[in-house]
Amino acid sequence: MAEKLPSVDALVIGFGWTGAILAQELTDAGLNVLALERGNWRDTPTDFAPTFAQDELRYYWRHELFQYPAHETLTVRNNASQVALPMRRLGSFLPGTNVGGAGIHWNGQSWRFLPSDFLARSHNTQRYGKSAIPDDMTIQDWGVTYGELEPHYDRFEYLCGISGKAGNLQGQIQAGGNPFEGPRAREFPNPPMEMTLPPALFAQAAQSMGYKPFPQPSANMSRAYTNPLGVQLGPCTYCGFCEKFGCGNYAKASAQTTILPVLMRKPNFKLRTEAEVTKINLDATGKRAVSVTFIDAAGREYEQPAELIVLCAYILHNVRLLLLSKIGKPYDAAANEGVVGRNYAYQITSSVNVFFEDKILNPFIGAGALGMVVDDYNGDNFDHAGLGFIGGGYIGNIQTGARPIETHEVPKGTPGWGSQWKKALAHNYLRTMSLATHGAVMSHRGNFLDLDPTYRDVYGRPLMRMTFDYTDNEHRMSDFLTDKAAAIAKAMNAREIKANPRKGSWDVVPYQTTHNTGGAIMGTDPRTSAVNRYLQSWDVPNLFVMGASAFPQNPGYNPTGTVAALAYWSALAIRERYLKAPGPLA
Repeated sequence: MAEKLPSVDALVIGFGWTGAILAQELTDAGLNVLALERGNWRDTPTDFAPTFAQDELRYYWRHELFQYPAHETLTVRNNASQVALPMRRLGSFLPGTNVGGAGIHWNGQSWRFLPSDFLARSHNTQRYGKSAIPDDMTIQDWGVTYGELEPHYDRFEYLCGISGKAGNLQGQIQAGGNPFEGPRAREFPNPPMEMTLPPALFAQAAQSMGYKPFPQPSANMSRAYTNPLGVQLGPCTYCGFCEKFGCGNYAKASAQTTILPVLMRKPNFKLRTEAEVTKINLDATGKRAVSVTFIDAAGREYEQPAELIVLCAYILHNVRLLLLSKIGKPYDAAANEGVVGRNYAYQITSSVNVFFEDKILNPFIGAGALGMVVDDYNGDNFDHAGLGFIGGGYIGNIQTGARPIETHEVPKGTPGWGSQWKKALAHNYLRTMSLATHGAVMSHRGNFLDLDPTYRDVYGRPLMRMTFDYTDNEHRMSDFLTDKAAAIAKAMNAREIKANPRKGSWDVVPYQTTHNTGGAIMGTDPRTSAVNRYLQSWDVPNLFVMGASAFPQNPGYNPTGTVAALAYWSALAIRERYLKAPGPLA
């Protein structure tokens, strides 16, 4: 029998970026807020001190910061005709765990989606005709526009101290920035990072071909910064241990370095760690969430009542908890009906290795979002007529730091092991750089999330089942980007280049990105979306669902900036509208 606890005004489930943002906003509105985090407490000086944070074996290969598959995993398959099997070891993506979530180990790439990204169906239909969207492609408009989200992008960028260069200030194109971006109200809070040789070489070659390279917007600090909450961040040291690592120098924006120093001192906020929510409980009508059930580290079960519940876990956990709680109609791919689990999407990437003989690149100098990129082939920034795909992605050199165990690029034809491999690695390590493509994935009818009928977790609950594969649209788009990247590489006058296109079916084993999206998507039609334009459940109005689970499809950018902007957008609607008159907002 669960022990029932005193009710709170607002309950936040999961305590990463969106959990911290919503808790900060709701406590500012005067609510008593409780956050439940299934993992442990973490802070910068205790958990990420520079004396041990740069341990590649511990953090990357042994997955210190990531979800433990022995405790919770999911099953995967490429299509509905296959039997899904459990992912026993993390591979293609790396969900975070503990306080701060994946915001601890992110690179810091902070993008705004393009205005046309939010109008994926209507924009592409208008420009290319209905035939451009195949029958099995389930893309849709978001229900919110870039213009509506712009102030919230701005707020997150100033919270984090994003380093960058504006390309479009209030409709005026600015030299040195991204000319394709939507208009922004003001310049980035910090200037771009100092470029090392590899991104500088990429930018020079891209510019010589008529492209418009610009600095990657970065949550790695280019200089010391104090954010609007009064929290101080330090300048990046370019140590190369950002990606998949915590930052011990207070130089990478995370919940710990931007919000928690203020939030944790508030008398109307409480955080409870090691509290795994197993179910959202509804009243007799099924239209109101009254509490959640959670289990602590000792196995004790509790019921936590709340007037308002905000689901802020990782996308896969958001969708699974909705399914387990029977909130929203589960998606049926065969009938193309239902909403929870619908429009799961991912990211598609490729690379081109560039080998020099006459240049020493020092690739170990880096940061998570240190780089130069081009956006000429992202979104609908180029004419897709006759190409056989929609969507796009960015191309660039992002110098994250060539960590010694992870980095072993060698020219084509090199043996996979032995003395010749060692000789090639030693010769090329300082002379190698890589160009990356980072592409969109359009949602399709056959890619979805549901509950596995066979496998269960330690509490007896069905595991999440992921059904996903790249389609012809993604392969054509990625091949197009890879060819463009290879052409830029050739313009760099290197000794040799090696293109690595994405081939075959999606494979859960090698790491690609942690950019899972969809499954509880937003929209204006409750028949095809789980939440409305304010991220409020259509079925349970006192439940809001944050995160990339709301994306109807996945554009060609990293998702964090848009995840945060949507959180601020939703928080504003809760504060200014919902709290005054609780009920449906759309």
